[in-house]
Amino acid sequence: MEKILILIVLIIAWTAGWILFRRKTVSVSRDEALKQGKLSVIIPARNEEHNLPNLLQSLRDQTIQPFEIIVVDDHSLDRTKAIAESFGVTVIESPELPPGWTGKNWAVYNGYLEATGDLIAFLDADVRLAPNALQALLEVRERTGGAISVVPYHETKRFYERLALIPCLLGVFAFTSPMERQNPDQGLYGACILVSREQYEQAGGHIGIKSELLDDLNLGAKFKAAGIPVNNYIGHGLVSFRMYPGGIRSEIEGFSKGAVLSTGKLSGLTTLLVAMWLIGLLAAEAAPFFLNTAWWKPLTAGYVLYTAQIYYFVRYTGRFGIALPTIHMLSSVFFIGIMIYSVIQVVFFGKVAWKGRSVDVGGRDMS
Repeated sequence: MEKILILIVLIIAWTAGWILFRRKTVSVSRDEALKQGKLSVIIPARNEEHNLPNLLQSLRDQTIQPFEIIVVDDHSLDRTKAIAESFGVTVIESPELPPGWTGKNWAVYNGYLEATGDLIAFLDADVRLAPNALQALLEVRERTGGAISVVPYHETKRFYERLALIPCLLGVFAFTSPMERQNPDQGLYGACILVSREQYEQAGGHIGIKSELLDDLNLGAKFKAAGIPVNNYIGHGLVSFRMYPGGIRSEIEGFSKGAVLSTGKLSGLTTLLVAMWLIGLLAAEAAPFFLNTAWWKPLTAGYVLYTAQIYYFVRYTGRFGIALPTIHMLSSVFFIGIMIYSVIQVVFFGKVAWKGRSVDVGGRDMS
């Protein structure tokens, strides 16, 4: 009886993943001409000499060409500016960071001041686009009529990058959860956002979130408050990125800077389902520690279920190799470490590190 009960609990937790995950991709669905006006692409870039060529070349290859591409050089210490200029795009240098602003928000805001398009796409420098990606994004924005964002497909090459498997899955859960549709704090995914200039200004734009570290989540909430629809998609087949090719330190900094703060933006039901799924996963991964007990068989069965589910999810989430989705407990340990490190930074020090800057987030009471 005890074994059956454990298995039932694990199956319920496992089912939470199916509720959270939505295969909500963006696709080109029609051939007629779009009614959209001029598209401005704004790319904030700080030390992005290795990423920029991939993005700018992919923009050159688009079936629908943007009206203008603006790269905002955010005080880079490498060849970011020179590379951007070599592609013939508009390059501006972000002015000195004024008090009360975070670096990316300030860079994006200055890009907006330079832009003249009726539509604005904000793209991170590590994003890569399939040739018909802009066409697909423009089409879906025309259908939904609001702000859209895309969680890019996560490309990885090295083992340490693949440790991000569980954090990436949880990120997809958060942005595709159907419960977020009614969440007034529903966020956008900052790597790829498309919105009309009119709606961006109606919501207050980045000047309204100038001090926020989680610019994308807070920007989405601003749109919702202004009555503008927010829709998030996964980028499988169209939008991808390779987030942390520079080493595991940048990966740890990148995930930990928002790991704790972002949890407070989710709806209560999304948070509950994510917690259920994660607790069930960790319990199943503990199976080897219960080899000589009655719990071993149900925990092992749970592990098999979770592994099969993860293999399905990663088809749409990212390229994490063949082995790691099987030994996913390594990524779970990585995730726990990220959360602990994030709590230490946010709660005890009130600062997070990112791209050579120390960003003040203030001490947060997590009770």
